[in-house]
Amino acid sequence: MNMAVVPAKNEEGRIGKVLTLLRETLVDKIIVVINGSCDNTMREVKEQRMENVEVLYFTPELGIDVPRAVGAYYAYKKGADCTVFVDGDLIGSIGVLVDELIRAVTCQGVDLAMTDCYPNLEYKSELTEQILLFRSLLNLKLDLYDKIGVATPSHGPHAVSRKLMEHIDFRFFAVPPMVLAFAKKSNLSVEVPAKIPQKLLGSKVRNYFHAKKIADTIIGDTLEALSYFEERPRTRCFLYKEYQGYNPFRRFDILEKFLTGF
Repeated sequence: MNMAVVPAKNEEGRIGKVLTLLRETLVDKIIVVINGSCDNTMREVKEQRMENVEVLYFTPELGIDVPRAVGAYYAYKKGADCTVFVDGDLIGSIGVLVDELIRAVTCQGVDLAMTDCYPNLEYKSELTEQILLFRSLLNLKLDLYDKIGVATPSHGPHAVSRKLMEHIDFRFFAVPPMVLAFAKKSNLSVEVPAKIPQKLLGSKVRNYFHAKKIADTIIGDTLEALSYFEERPRTRCFLYKEYQGYNPFRRFDILEKFLTGF
């Protein structure tokens, strides 16, 4: 069974469109993880009246990426053969892309299928340049750069196999580059079967403060993944700077209770 995990926090006006897009894909079941929403996200999900949608509702904010870990574990326990991750604000034309990811896993034996959101390495901001520099560093260290470029589970829809989920620590899904490092370290198949420029994903336009926090989060996550791969203590530091971003707001305590109490 192909399952989609859709994290959603305050996605009123968008989540319905995302579910409508997924309705036309190879996804059999959709798991919406509502993450501390204070708008009508839940109501909009219910209004879709889709029988294959299941909602995991959390009143407190779980923090960035923790909903992915929750959804991944739930999908695994429900028997998913392929789990694809699609953020709840992606209203671009992603249907074909989602199917490409699922086919890579189910038909081609890929264990981690990612999307290249910078197929031409075009970027217009210093923050993006910094993020891609660290993503390149990790992928080079993993000896995957020639194959996957700057692709990462942190950015864009991606999918994983049941084989990967049978062996991974589900906490890794809350720090997405860790999934990539784990896949490489475990000699699992990693590919980038889908490409779409970032601007066509249809994600929300955010302010600079948020973009800076996200940049520091992803850079810190990449550093953690690199240290894990090299079997060093996990760190988010580089050249005397610590990259935390939104990491301190990740509710690993709630994730832990979910993983142990399911």
